[in-house]
Amino acid sequence: MESIDYGVCRLSVVPVRKESSDLTEQVTQLLFGDHYEVIKPSKDKKWLQIRIVFDQCEGWIDSSQHHTITKEYFDQINLVDFKITTEVSSWILYKKNPLSIVMGSIVPIAASELFKMEEQFAFNGESKAMSQRRDFEYIKSIALRYLHSPHQWGGKSPFGIDAAALMQMVFKIGGYSLPRTLRLQSQAGKKVNSLAETKPGDVAFFQDKEGKIVHAGLLLDEDKIIHSSGRVRIDHLLEEGILNHETKIYSHALSVIRRIL
Repeated sequence: MESIDYGVCRLSVVPVRKESSDLTEQVTQLLFGDHYEVIKPSKDKKWLQIRIVFDQCEGWIDSSQHHTITKEYFDQINLVDFKITTEVSSWILYKKNPLSIVMGSIVPIAASELFKMEEQFAFNGESKAMSQRRDFEYIKSIALRYLHSPHQWGGKSPFGIDAAALMQMVFKIGGYSLPRTLRLQSQAGKKVNSLAETKPGDVAFFQDKEGKIVHAGLLLDEDKIIHSSGRVRIDHLLEEGILNHETKIYSHALSVIRRIL
């Protein structure tokens, strides 16, 4: 479907909904710097259906939270290796006004000055180049920064995040691209045949009684896993699934393990 407009998120966090109503579920979020294509407006023009470039996820945003950019600027964003923030929260100076942004935001500052940017920014917080791929220890350190973040369906910030977004954001900051949904994530990378063959940094996926993938977590050292269940937490991973270290009850049944790194 051809785009009718182009946009980039210029707010800290913007909800992206399943339908053109605040009453429908949040399917994902835009963080500062996420750019997208506008597919169509709602009949009353109060909502815009968008497609996020990074993961092709589609949904609806409030039109008052849309920030239009030109096709030229949109194409520039696709080519430039911008910085991604690595602090839980930080500040950016945007058009001479301070704005709080969260970890995983994209700041339009790059080593390359080949392209003329249309906006004025200043940022001196912690960040790294988006394309720079890092090892497990770095990815683990990013995952631990989300520890105790509350679970939020469709959320992808340190102040509310779901299981799929935790995997996507941790790897995105580490320089790797993962889809937004658990189903597609469970097909990424290479399959690990057994728990005995896993390495720290592998991603474990879990299924319900019907065999549907419903959860995921990042394997750490010593059979531990970090995942978003109620909050981002660390539990034990065994053949039977995730063993909650507090209740000693298995909470999720293991389905498949994939190697991304």
